[in-house]
Amino acid sequence: MSHHFFEGTVYHKRYTPVVHEFRYPFFLLDIDLDFLASLKNRLFSLQGFNLFAFKSKDHFGEHDDFIQNVEELLQKFGLEISEHMRFITLPRVVNFVFNPISLLILFENEKPSHLFAEVHNYNGGRVVYPLKLKTNNKGVYEGEVMKTMYVSPFLDTSGEYRFYLHYDARKFSLKIDLYDDEAKKLTASFSGQAKPFEGKTVAKLFLRHSFLTLWVVTRTIWQSLKLKRKGLIFYEPTPSDQIRRY
Repeated sequence: MSHHFFEGTVYHKRYTPVVHEFRYPFFLLDIDLDFLASLKNRLFSLQGFNLFAFKSKDHFGEHDDFIQNVEELLQKFGLEISEHMRFITLPRVVNFVFNPISLLILFENEKPSHLFAEVHNYNGGRVVYPLKLKTNNKGVYEGEVMKTMYVSPFLDTSGEYRFYLHYDARKFSLKIDLYDDEAKKLTASFSGQAKPFEGKTVAKLFLRHSFLTLWVVTRTIWQSLKLKRKGLIFYEPTPSDQIRRY
Protein backbone atom coordinates (compact mmCIF):
# COMPACT_ATOMS: atom_id res chain seq x y z
CA MET A 1 0.00 0.00 0.00
CA SER A 2 3.01 2.26 0.59
CA HIS A 3 2.49 5.73 2.12
CA HIS A 4 -0.57 7.96 2.28
CA PHE A 5 -2.31 10.58 4.37
CA PHE A 6 -5.52 10.26 6.36
CA GLU A 7 -7.65 13.41 6.45
CA GLY A 8 -10.57 13.65 8.84
CA THR A 9 -11.71 14.89 12.23
CA VAL A 10 -10.49 14.84 15.83
CA TYR A 11 -13.12 14.59 18.56
CA HIS A 12 -12.72 15.02 22.34
CA LYS A 13 -15.30 14.58 25.05
CA ARG A 14 -14.80 14.90 28.81
CA TYR A 15 -17.46 13.29 30.98
CA THR A 16 -16.53 14.32 34.51
CA PRO A 17 -16.71 16.44 36.63
CA VAL A 18 -18.32 18.49 33.82
CA VAL A 19 -19.22 17.55 30.26
CA HIS A 20 -17.02 19.32 27.69
CA GLU A 21 -16.55 18.39 24.03
CA PHE A 22 -15.09 19.76 20.82
CA ARG A 23 -14.02 18.63 17.34
CA TYR A 24 -11.82 20.02 14.59
CA PRO A 25 -10.37 18.96 11.21
CA PHE A 26 -7.07 17.10 11.27
CA PHE A 27 -4.81 14.88 9.18
CA LEU A 28 -2.13 12.28 9.79
CA LEU A 29 0.68 10.75 7.75
CA ASP A 30 0.69 6.96 7.33
CA ILE A 31 4.19 5.60 6.60
CA ASP A 32 4.88 2.15 5.20
CA LEU A 33 8.17 1.31 6.96
CA ASP A 34 9.02 -1.26 4.28
CA PHE A 35 9.51 1.67 1.90
CA LEU A 36 10.73 4.41 4.24
CA ALA A 37 13.40 5.59 1.79
CA SER A 38 10.67 6.54 -0.71
CA LEU A 39 9.01 8.95 1.76
CA LYS A 40 9.70 12.07 -0.28
CA ASN A 41 8.34 14.15 -3.12
CA ARG A 42 8.71 17.72 -4.35
CA LEU A 43 6.95 19.13 -1.25
CA PHE A 44 7.91 16.45 1.29
CA SER A 45 11.39 15.70 2.60
CA LEU A 46 12.82 12.80 4.56
CA GLN A 47 15.23 14.12 7.24
CA GLY A 48 15.37 17.53 5.52
CA PHE A 49 13.42 20.79 5.22
CA ASN A 50 10.34 21.23 3.04
CA LEU A 51 6.68 22.21 3.26
CA PHE A 52 6.16 18.84 5.03
CA ALA A 53 8.92 16.62 6.42
CA PHE A 54 9.62 13.57 8.55
CA LYS A 55 12.65 13.42 10.86
CA SER A 56 13.71 10.37 12.85
CA LYS A 57 14.81 12.43 15.86
CA ASP A 58 11.19 13.41 16.54
CA HIS A 59 10.35 9.86 17.63
CA PHE A 60 11.65 7.04 19.82
CA GLY A 61 15.49 6.90 19.84
CA GLU A 62 18.22 9.31 18.86
CA HIS A 63 19.54 7.62 15.70
CA ASP A 64 19.13 9.14 12.25
CA ASP A 65 18.11 5.67 11.10
CA PHE A 66 14.44 5.42 12.09
CA ILE A 67 14.31 1.63 11.59
CA GLN A 68 17.19 1.27 14.05
CA ASN A 69 15.18 3.31 16.57
CA VAL A 70 12.20 1.01 16.01
CA GLU A 71 14.35 -2.10 16.46
CA GLU A 72 15.72 -0.82 19.77
CA LEU A 73 12.23 0.12 20.95
CA LEU A 74 10.87 -3.36 20.19
CA GLN A 75 13.83 -4.99 21.92
CA LYS A 76 12.94 -3.13 25.12
CA PHE A 77 9.59 -4.93 25.05
CA GLY A 78 10.92 -8.31 23.99
CA LEU A 79 9.72 -8.08 20.39
CA GLU A 80 11.30 -8.18 16.95
CA ILE A 81 10.48 -6.35 13.73
CA SER A 82 7.33 -7.90 12.29
CA GLU A 83 6.51 -8.88 8.71
CA HIS A 84 4.98 -5.45 8.13
CA MET A 85 4.97 -2.20 10.10
CA ARG A 86 3.30 1.18 9.67
CA PHE A 87 3.93 4.43 11.51
CA ILE A 88 1.13 7.00 11.79
CA THR A 89 2.07 10.50 12.89
CA LEU A 90 1.83 14.20 12.18
CA PRO A 91 4.67 15.38 9.91
CA ARG A 92 6.69 18.52 10.37
CA VAL A 93 4.90 21.48 8.79
CA VAL A 94 7.37 24.17 7.66
CA ASN A 95 9.81 22.55 10.15
CA PHE A 96 7.48 22.89 13.17
CA VAL A 97 6.24 19.75 14.88
CA PHE A 98 4.23 18.70 17.90
CA ASN A 99 2.77 15.21 18.05
CA PRO A 100 0.22 14.56 20.79
CA ILE A 101 0.20 10.92 19.69
CA SER A 102 1.98 8.77 17.09
CA LEU A 103 1.33 5.09 16.43
CA LEU A 104 3.61 2.23 15.46
CA ILE A 105 1.47 -0.70 14.23
CA LEU A 106 2.91 -4.20 13.87
CA PHE A 107 1.17 -6.70 11.60
CA GLU A 108 1.09 -10.49 11.69
CA ASN A 109 -0.70 -12.40 8.92
CA GLU A 110 -1.75 -8.99 7.51
CA LYS A 111 -3.61 -8.09 10.72
CA PRO A 112 -2.60 -5.60 13.44
CA SER A 113 -1.03 -7.51 16.34
CA HIS A 114 0.72 -4.85 18.45
CA LEU A 115 0.38 -1.11 18.84
CA PHE A 116 2.93 1.28 20.33
CA ALA A 117 1.42 4.66 21.17
CA GLU A 118 4.00 7.42 21.55
CA VAL A 119 2.41 10.23 23.58
CA HIS A 120 3.91 13.71 24.09
CA ASN A 121 2.68 16.32 26.55
CA TYR A 122 3.26 20.08 26.59
CA ASN A 123 5.90 19.86 29.33
CA GLY A 124 8.63 18.08 27.36
CA GLY A 125 7.43 14.65 28.47
CA ARG A 126 7.16 11.56 26.30
CA VAL A 127 6.04 8.02 27.02
CA VAL A 128 5.52 4.97 24.81
CA TYR A 129 2.56 2.72 25.67
CA PRO A 130 2.79 -0.89 24.38
CA LEU A 131 -0.47 -2.70 23.59
CA LYS A 132 -1.14 -6.27 22.54
CA LEU A 133 -4.14 -6.10 20.21
CA LYS A 134 -7.12 -8.39 19.96
CA THR A 135 -9.98 -8.25 17.48
CA ASN A 136 -13.69 -7.97 18.27
CA ASN A 137 -14.57 -9.61 14.91
CA LYS A 138 -15.89 -6.31 13.52
CA GLY A 139 -12.62 -5.13 12.02
CA VAL A 140 -11.76 -3.26 15.22
CA TYR A 141 -8.65 -4.11 17.25
CA GLU A 142 -8.61 -3.42 20.97
CA GLY A 143 -5.98 -3.04 23.67
CA GLU A 144 -5.64 -1.66 27.20
CA VAL A 145 -2.80 0.00 29.07
CA MET A 146 -2.48 1.89 32.36
CA LYS A 147 -1.94 5.64 32.17
CA THR A 148 1.47 6.65 33.53
CA MET A 149 2.09 10.21 32.28
CA TYR A 150 0.50 13.60 32.88
CA VAL A 151 -1.11 14.98 29.72
CA SER A 152 -4.00 17.30 30.55
CA PRO A 153 -3.67 19.84 33.41
CA PHE A 154 -7.20 18.85 34.43
CA LEU A 155 -6.59 15.10 34.73
CA ASP A 156 -4.30 13.24 37.12
CA THR A 157 -2.18 10.28 36.01
CA SER A 158 -4.52 7.56 37.26
CA GLY A 159 -6.71 5.41 35.06
CA GLU A 160 -6.67 2.96 32.16
CA TYR A 161 -6.58 3.77 28.46
CA ARG A 162 -8.70 1.56 26.19
CA PHE A 163 -7.72 1.73 22.53
CA TYR A 164 -9.98 0.86 19.57
CA LEU A 165 -8.25 0.72 16.18
CA HIS A 166 -9.63 0.26 12.67
CA TYR A 167 -7.15 0.26 9.83
CA ASP A 168 -7.35 -0.46 6.11
CA ALA A 169 -6.11 1.12 2.88
CA ARG A 170 -9.11 3.47 2.65
CA LYS A 171 -9.97 4.43 6.20
CA PHE A 172 -8.31 4.77 9.57
CA SER A 173 -9.92 5.40 12.93
CA LEU A 174 -8.64 5.41 16.49
CA LYS A 175 -10.68 5.89 19.64
CA ILE A 176 -9.16 6.12 23.10
CA ASP A 177 -11.32 5.98 26.22
CA LEU A 178 -9.89 6.82 29.63
CA TYR A 179 -11.47 4.94 32.53
CA ASP A 180 -10.90 5.28 36.27
CA ASP A 181 -12.64 2.79 38.59
CA GLU A 182 -14.73 1.69 35.59
CA ALA A 183 -16.08 5.23 35.12
CA LYS A 184 -15.40 6.79 31.71
CA LYS A 185 -13.57 10.10 32.14
CA LEU A 186 -12.57 11.00 28.58
CA THR A 187 -12.93 9.99 24.93
CA ALA A 188 -10.52 11.10 22.21
CA SER A 189 -10.83 9.93 18.63
CA PHE A 190 -9.70 10.48 15.06
CA SER A 191 -11.33 9.19 11.89
CA GLY A 192 -10.03 9.89 8.42
CA GLN A 193 -10.11 8.88 4.76
CA ALA A 194 -6.98 7.96 2.79
CA LYS A 195 -5.36 10.49 0.45
CA PRO A 196 -2.47 9.63 -1.91
CA PHE A 197 1.09 10.47 -0.90
CA GLU A 198 2.01 13.00 -3.58
CA GLY A 199 2.99 16.65 -3.89
CA LYS A 200 -0.53 17.68 -4.90
CA THR A 201 -1.95 16.20 -1.67
CA VAL A 202 0.70 17.95 0.44
CA ALA A 203 -0.21 21.30 -1.15
CA LYS A 204 -3.94 20.77 -0.58
CA LEU A 205 -3.46 19.67 3.04
CA PHE A 206 -1.24 22.65 3.72
CA LEU A 207 -3.81 25.06 2.31
CA ARG A 208 -6.67 23.44 4.25
CA HIS A 209 -4.78 22.95 7.50
CA SER A 210 -2.14 25.70 7.41
CA PHE A 211 0.21 25.55 10.40
CA LEU A 212 -1.76 22.64 11.83
CA THR A 213 0.79 21.77 14.50
CA LEU A 214 0.70 25.37 15.76
CA TRP A 215 -3.11 25.14 15.97
CA VAL A 216 -2.83 21.87 17.92
CA VAL A 217 -1.07 23.82 20.66
CA THR A 218 -3.26 26.93 20.57
CA ARG A 219 -6.49 24.93 20.43
CA THR A 220 -5.39 22.92 23.47
CA ILE A 221 -4.62 26.11 25.40
CA TRP A 222 -8.01 27.56 24.42
CA GLN A 223 -9.88 24.44 25.55
CA SER A 224 -7.88 24.45 28.81
CA LEU A 225 -8.96 28.03 29.49
CA LYS A 226 -12.58 26.97 28.99
CA LEU A 227 -12.17 24.12 31.46
CA LYS A 228 -10.50 26.39 33.99
CA ARG A 229 -13.49 28.73 33.80
CA LYS A 230 -15.70 25.73 34.60
CA GLY A 231 -13.84 25.30 37.89
CA LEU A 232 -11.87 22.10 37.26
CA ILE A 233 -8.93 21.20 39.51
CA PHE A 234 -5.54 22.11 38.01
CA TYR A 235 -2.86 19.39 38.34
CA GLU A 236 0.88 20.04 38.09
CA PRO A 237 3.29 17.68 36.25
CA THR A 238 5.89 15.74 38.25
CA PRO A 239 9.58 15.72 37.22
CA SER A 240 9.10 12.33 35.50
CA ASP A 241 6.34 13.89 33.38
CA GLN A 242 8.83 16.32 31.88
CA ILE A 243 11.32 13.86 30.36
CA ARG A 244 11.33 11.45 27.41
CA ARG A 245 10.81 7.91 28.70
CA TYR A 246 9.46 4.53 27.67
